[in-house]
Amino acid sequence: MSYAQNTGWMGTHPEIAEMRERLERTASSGPAIAVEGLILLAGVYCAISPWVIHFSASDPNITVNNLIVGITVGLIGLGLVLAPERMLRLAWVIAPLGVWLIVAPWVVTATHGARAGIVWNNCFTGAVTLLLGLAAMGLTVGMSRARRPHR
Repeated sequence: MSYAQNTGWMGTHPEIAEMRERLERTASSGPAIAVEGLILLAGVYCAISPWVIHFSASDPNITVNNLIVGITVGLIGLGLVLAPERMLRLAWVIAPLGVWLIVAPWVVTATHGARAGIVWNNCFTGAVTLLLGLAAMGLTVGMSRARRPHR
């Protein structure tokens, strides 16, 4: 444990307290709660989509890809719901995962050409995930801008 942690200096610093207060306010706002919940749902859908769209048996590579990406997005969404003050900075990871979902049918499949159902599913799920990731990033940027002093 460092000297600052041991003495409790950082936890009582006025700027840290103010930043925590702003983060809690941002994370508990209506739009933030909606985005966090939708991220969780997008992750769950992505993880189960191979069985919903019925491509789990025909293309195991994209099935594993969607399962891993879906679980990752879902866990980040769950973390945002349960502990937004700790997870908000990790929200930027969601947008690249959405982009990956969009390009995955062409990259991950063995023939580099997936069936139309797989392509439509991943493009839709990826676009929704990308937009939700950008919205979560916007909440983070808004919080950090509110923290800066105005000149």
